[in-house]
Parts: sequence; C-alpha cells; structure tokens
Amino acid sequence: MPKSQFVNPAPQFEKRTISLKDIPVCAYDRTLEEEKANYTNEDLIGMYADMAAIREFETMLLTIKQKGNYNNKEFTYPGPAHLAVGQEATAVGQAYTLDVDDYIFGTHRSHHEVIAKAFSAIKKLSDDELLKIMQEYNDGKNYEVVKKYTKSNGDVKEMAREYFIFGLCCELFAKDMGFSRGLGGSMHAFFLPFGIFPNNAIVGGAAPIATGVALYKKCNKKKGIVVANAGDGAAARGPVYEAMTFASMDQFNDLWEDGYKGGLPIIYNFNNNFYGMGGQTKGETMGYEEVARLGAINKTGMHAERVNGWNVLAVIDAYKRKKALLEKGEGPALLELVTYRFSGHSTSDASSYRTKEEVEEWQKYDPLTAFPKQLAEAGVATAEELEKLNEAVIDRNRRMFDLASDLSVAPYTDYSEHPDFIENVMFSNKRIEKMDDRPVEVNQTKEENERYQKIAKLSRSAFGPDGSLLPKMRVYNIRDGLFEAIADKYYEDPTLISYGEDVRDWGGAFAVYRGLTEALPYHRLFNSPIAESAIVGSAVGYALAGGRVITELMYCDFIVCSGDEVFNQMAKWQAMSAGKLNMPFVLRVSVGMKYGAQHSQDWTSLCAHVPGLKVIYPVTPYDAKGLMTAALNGTDPVVCFESQKIYDMGERFVEGGVPEGTYEVEIGEPAIRRQGSDLTILTIGPTLYTALEAAEKLEKDFGVSAEVIDARSVVPFNYEKVVESVKKTGRILLASDACARGSILNDMAQNITSLAFDYLDAPPAIVGAQNWITPASEYSKEFYPQVGWFLDAIHERILPLEGYTPQKSYSDTELLRKARKGV
Repeated sequence: MPKSQFVNPAPQFEKRTISLKDIPVCAYDRTLEEEKANYTNEDLIGMYADMAAIREFETMLLTIKQKGNYNNKEFTYPGPAHLAVGQEATAVGQAYTLDVDDYIFGTHRSHHEVIAKAFSAIKKLSDDELLKIMQEYNDGKNYEVVKKYTKSNGDVKEMAREYFIFGLCCELFAKDMGFSRGLGGSMHAFFLPFGIFPNNAIVGGAAPIATGVALYKKCNKKKGIVVANAGDGAAARGPVYEAMTFASMDQFNDLWEDGYKGGLPIIYNFNNNFYGMGGQTKGETMGYEEVARLGAINKTGMHAERVNGWNVLAVIDAYKRKKALLEKGEGPALLELVTYRFSGHSTSDASSYRTKEEVEEWQKYDPLTAFPKQLAEAGVATAEELEKLNEAVIDRNRRMFDLASDLSVAPYTDYSEHPDFIENVMFSNKRIEKMDDRPVEVNQTKEENERYQKIAKLSRSAFGPDGSLLPKMRVYNIRDGLFEAIADKYYEDPTLISYGEDVRDWGGAFAVYRGLTEALPYHRLFNSPIAESAIVGSAVGYALAGGRVITELMYCDFIVCSGDEVFNQMAKWQAMSAGKLNMPFVLRVSVGMKYGAQHSQDWTSLCAHVPGLKVIYPVTPYDAKGLMTAALNGTDPVVCFESQKIYDMGERFVEGGVPEGTYEVEIGEPAIRRQGSDLTILTIGPTLYTALEAAEKLEKDFGVSAEVIDARSVVPFNYEKVVESVKKTGRILLASDACARGSILNDMAQNITSLAFDYLDAPPAIVGAQNWITPASEYSKEFYPQVGWFLDAIHERILPLEGYTPQKSYSDTELLRKARKGV
C-alpha cells in the first residue's frame, strides 16, 4: 500500500485485450555433431556416466524392493522408494549448468537430482576442496570408510563419487553414517556442501522453501540461483502457486532499492512425467494441457518453456539461457521438462493405470539407450568404451551398497546407548546474536526514529509515582515491547528481514511494526501477498539458508492456511537434518477476540502438539520484549502468540518497569505473579488478568489465598515452580482462552498430577473457553473464561467455597452431558 503508487481509475476501464507470452516448445534442434564444438568428449562422456550412475542406483533400489537382494546379497529396505528410472537426462542436464553456489530442492522422487548435482559439484570443486568436505562432514567417519575401501587409485574426484553414493545409501538405509544420520531418508536427502538442499516428501512442498532461499540470496547479495524441482502433479497444489506468486511480486522491480532490484533468482522446474501418482495430469486430473502455461502467473510469463527432457543437451541449453536471465535479475523462470518414468509411482505401484504398450513405446526413446548410441555415432567414444564405463559405474554402486549394507561397517544408530539421540537434535538451542558479520542497512539511526522517540516519553511502568494506574496512552505497552526487541535486532543482525500482510506502511495490522517503515529499506521489511503458505514456507527457506526472519500471520486462525509449512517444514528440518540445519525463524501470530468463529481462536495447543516448535505467549510488556529478544537471539523456530485483548497493557509486575536496554527472558520459565498459600492458578495467555481478579475475589470474599503463575511459554516448559507451588497449596486450577477440549492444559494437568500426586488434595481443574465456535464479541462473556468461572470450578472441583452458589456448572454430570453432545 505505498502512497507512491497511485491507483488511477480511468485506465482500469479502458477497452483492451491482454496478450500472453508465446511459450517455446522443444525449441532446441541442434545435433550432437553440431554440439561437439561446444563440449569436450570428456564432458559428453561424463553426462552419460552420470546418467548411468543414476539408473544403476535406482535399479538397485527396485531390485531390493522386488527381490530382497542386490549384487547377490540379501537385503531388506523397508523405507520409501520413489524411483526416477527414465528421468536421468533431466537431472544431469539441469546439474551440468549449476555451480556449487547454485542450490537445488527436490521432491519425494529426487535420487536422480541429488546424484546429478553431487557429481556436477565434484567435477567443479578442486581436489583440496573435496578432501576438506569429506574429512570434515560427519567428523570424517564416512571418509575413513571410503578411504579404506576405495578403488579410486588416487583419483580424488572418483573417491568423492564413491563417498557420495556410500553416504546416500547409508541415509536411505537409516544408517548412522547417512548424511543426516538416517533421519531424513529417501525423501529428505540433502548434502549442503554440494549445494543440495533438502528434498521434500510433501508434493510441491519445496516450492515455498526454495523461494525463501532465493529471497535470502537476493536480500544478502549471495551468489547463485535456486532450482525448485517438482512433478507435474505438484502444479495443482496451492503452495506452489503461492510460491510463484511471491517470487513474482512487482515490488522487486518497482519498489526495492537500487542494488536490490530484480526478480528472485529461482527456476521452478516441473518434471512432467505425465502422472501424478496414477492420475494423468493431461486429459484427466488437470486442465493446463502443458505445465508451461502456468507461467502466465506473472507478466513476463516466467520465461516459461517446454523442453525435451530426454535430450540432455536440450536441458543444458535451456538451463544456460534461464540462468543467464536470473543472473541479470529477470527471474523467476519456469521450465517444463518432458520426461517419463518407467517405474511406478513407488515400488509397490503395479502401474495398472497405463498399458504395457505405452511403456514399451516410451522405451524406444530411453536416453540410456539413445544417448550412448549418439555418442558412438558421433565418434565421441566407442560402444566398447561406453560399455566399460557402464561396468565401472555398476561396480562402484555395488561396492558402496556392500559397505552401506554391512552392519560392521555402517551400523544403525544405537538407541540403547543413545536413547536421547533424536531428542537432542529437536532443537539447536544456540545463541547467535547476528547471522552474518557485516554492517546493517538502515535508513535511520535509532535516535532519528520517531517510534523510538515516542517510546522514550512513555512510562515504562503501568503505575505512576503514587501507585495508581496511568492512562494507557502514557504507558509503554506490549506492542512497544515487541517493537523494541524486533527493532533492536534490526540494528544488530544484517540478515534480519520481516514480512507478512501489511507490515510496511501500515505497520502491521496491530501496529507492532509502526515506525519501521521509515527506518528500514524495502528488502528488510516488505508486504507479502495474502499467501500464508508462501509467507511461512519462504521464511523456512530463508532461515535454512542462513538468515534470520520474522513473519506475521495477521490472525492465529490463519495458521491452518499454512499448516504444512508450520507443522511439517518449520518444525521438522532441524531434527530431520540431525542438527545440521538451524531454523532462526520467529512466526508471530495474533489471537483475535471479537471477530467471530474464523478470526478469534487460540491455537497454542495446536502448535504445542507438534514436536520441533517452541511456543511462547507473552502477556506483559517485560515478557514481550524479553521473550522476543530470546527468540531472536536463538536458532530455533518459535511461534509467538500475541493477544489482541492486551496489546495496550502496561507493565504491572516488574518493579521499575521495562528496562531500556536489551535483556532476555528465558524461554520455558514461568513467572509467579501473585503469592498464595491455599490454591495455585496456572494460566496461559491473557487469562492471567482474569485469574488475578479471581484471586483477589477469593481472598476478599472467602479467605482463600491463591498463587497465580503465568506460564509465559508453552514449549519448552519448566514445571519446577509450579510443582513447588502445588506442594505448598495442595490444589491447582489451570486456565486459558483456548477451548478446553484438546487444550495443552490437559497435558499440563496430567504432568502436574504425576509430579505432585502425593501433595494434591484434589485433582487439577481446568477452565477454558467453551467448546463452541467463537461467537460475536457481544457474547464474549458467555464464551471466554470469566472471574465467576474460576470460582465455579474451584467450588465444584477443588475447594467448596462457603456460602457460594455457582452460576456455571463444572460438575461430573455436566461434563458427561457435554461429552455425549460433542461439546
């Protein structure tokens, strides 16, 4: 919404037509004889060798799956095997043009792309570079094995190819010597030293992440391009469209500063093998006819092109041209590589959806048959030489399989010896103040910034000198605490960027970013499309690439619009990489309160349920600043919940108010807000303030002394203070604004019961919102926990209050009635 862009009504109603760009189809028409001037014989033979290596690797997996043996050795591999038999030329052609600084992302079917990119990188790296990588990765364990059994005869590049096939086999076979110690497996293989970023088991799941890596390269002026590989079936998925929309934003050219102008350096590469599982994407499940038509998503047509993916030289030609465009800032680009898979979707697929005749017809064009024949006819190599090369490729694969399948050489992770192996890689728990050591780019100093100037005039405590509450307009509040933490980090970490819906100019829907528009250049703070999958997914990629990022979802409810990106991507990559990847990403979500059923839900429990996410919920200005600072200094994914009810709340608990300097609140540590001796109340979120009112009423009317504890964090959570409180009081009530059914409060209550069972005089009680849709704001008192609800639950479940008549029933009868009714 920049004011610099005037929306003029008159041209919008003029009669005209919109012309779409023509899309070249199979435009490459040079012969191998003609291309001999552009490639050495070694280049051309190397292409065939890489294709043959891929075919043998996939054949190995198919044989193991179908026959339970390979190379006369019985072996069982229970994991997934989505093979790319037939798609070798697309991968080799792609990888040929890519440098080590060019990154690829793959799919569930990406062994071919991974091997091709690795072998391409090996050719381009020096021997010293390769030795350093092999000696350092996995502490050199894999290197020592390969060095012992190699047949490379001093050829470091050949040894590196052995090393990679061995490591890839280990990863697929869940061995401890896998590139991510077996935690990634077939569908998540990666090897960063060769520019291979994680493959993704979710169809199209890599598109938003790859977009974020391209964004990282652009915002931090890093070398290289990014390739997001996908199948034709992925073209139906929303996150793919969102990613391409995000990558095509006009602002990259129209609004970003000189030095940062230009499109994202990314190619969306669709390998069209004509099947999305068993559905034919052309003629049955889609309507685009050719995937390249999707380039119409932006005004350049994404330079879309349909290429013969079975001609490795045609693929190289297309990639050279698209890469040149990207390097000039003219991205993104879209390539449709026409290919075919002879194997089924997976090894359990009998291909009942296609005829034998169809497969046989495609086999006539098989690149592994056609290309070596062309090489021989062009005099590049004799048939005998090519056959000898193929035998060497097969021998290498068999030897590396033998090593990877040998438990004495490549053991599984010993969980009896390391029972906390996965537990220890769920979070990185590092503290890194800045992700790169270079000057920050800002438009103003802090002293020049109007928001900082306004904050300086506010009381950093909610109370005046006489102890009375000050007017809200005069008080430093929660949004100020969030602002200071975020803004301070902007002046420290040059990689930090923020984006989301309306964060620039407007300052965010709830004014947390207000003042940053003037302070920051566009490439550090910008508006995104209304595309939650792209917002979160690209942030995942930006963080994986080495940057620090904050994104905002305007309402908590929109988490489910980015469900895969939050729960499968943001949460899992640190562990699936065995700790080799970090995720310095803070996702801010605002919990609504008055906008009905789809804009007012508290989903802390949803995020807390998924392993791999840290979840915080600050409800005081001190904690808002301290927890956000801790999250931004960390390297883990953090979901920060913020309540719209209390953005303007001043600091009521810390004597002297919120400090001006930088400080951290440790994530996972609750805080005692009120001392008490008869009852403990543990709250998550803004229900803290309702609980404090209830505690005052309990003390005043019934002589019950309640200790109130603010959880502050949900994951991780240290129970020690709560247990010590329960040991003192013997009773506990837990409360939040989330619906009670399925609430994380139930888990907490169970844990507290286990930890303090001998000290409890009554079972824990829970007060949450009604198990309804959220009604209009006029009925908030009927939906959200009220002071009376606390008293009702205490009276009926924990401690009878003398002379008290409950208004809302928490009895067993009511519990059973609601359960039967499903509410």
